[in-house]
Amino acid sequence: MERRTIGAGALGVGAVGLGCMPMSWAYTSSRQRGEASMRTVHAALDEGSTLLDTADMYGPFTNELLIGRVLRERRAEAFVSTKCGLLVGEQHIVANGRPGYVKRACDASLRRLQTDTIDLYQLHRADPEVPVEETWGAMAELVSAGKVRALGLCAVGARAGRRAGAVTGLYDATIRQLERVQQVFPVAAVQAELSVWSPEALATLLPWCAARGVGLLAAMPLGNGFLTGTLTPGQGFEPDDLRARHPRFTAEMMAANQPLVVGLRRVAQRHGATPAQVALAWVLAQGPQVVPVPGAKRERWARENAGAAQVSLTRADLAELAALPPAQGSWD
Repeated sequence: MERRTIGAGALGVGAVGLGCMPMSWAYTSSRQRGEASMRTVHAALDEGSTLLDTADMYGPFTNELLIGRVLRERRAEAFVSTKCGLLVGEQHIVANGRPGYVKRACDASLRRLQTDTIDLYQLHRADPEVPVEETWGAMAELVSAGKVRALGLCAVGARAGRRAGAVTGLYDATIRQLERVQQVFPVAAVQAELSVWSPEALATLLPWCAARGVGLLAAMPLGNGFLTGTLTPGQGFEPDDLRARHPRFTAEMMAANQPLVVGLRRVAQRHGATPAQVALAWVLAQGPQVVPVPGAKRERWARENAGAAQVSLTRADLAELAALPPAQGSWD
């Protein structure tokens, strides 16, 4: 079974990970069912999707509790990634990077996940009131204490650039942050959006990672479900679903971006695959250190996503996908 590496080959994971957020956070709550979600996690592990990506803010806390129920039985089979640094309030989310808080958050995550060690501990967002070196130093102490195996950072700074219509420099702020924390303790992985319709990380962020042996966890590789070809323009979303107020999920923009789905479907037909599998295979083709982390709430989706590792895109396939029209509409 294909394996990928995070952090200069130190940590091996399956080719396709599992983003656990949709099971507890940001998507339609009426479809978030604990038992179905547990079956999804078990199915992912069965198929070799060993990387389970969660965060303490998802729920908040309930996503880690759910993953913990699976880890109680199958910890040796999983690569556990969780995050700290964001606090969820009634109407807002705030960053907290104080060293004392980070250490308490890690202990709380370990209890919820029912494990002694977190494989990859990621800083969700830097606290503007705390030098990122101080936060990262506290996280490094968790490695020394044996509570964490490696550290990762979630990308920042891209959204403002997209709103301004920029096509370069979207990850400059992330790279500056990475260069600062690298002086304190090695970065094993960076998590950033990467997909057929949001390829911006390829310009500067992925080359930075590749040159330093840093893994890249590709978030939203299926474009929040759009690239699966299962969404219909104008179908509507429940009010608590993040796509209900997302500019790319208006009926007009979903219709305008259908050529992307048509292109994925065309390539998929040649390979006997699904559009989702081709979209994930495209991400896998971007480099050996890239691990797509698609979200899934259902067992069949987790199994389908894992199957993307068996889809080998040709140079002609990749050229055809590269020639597809860029996505229309702001991502923010």
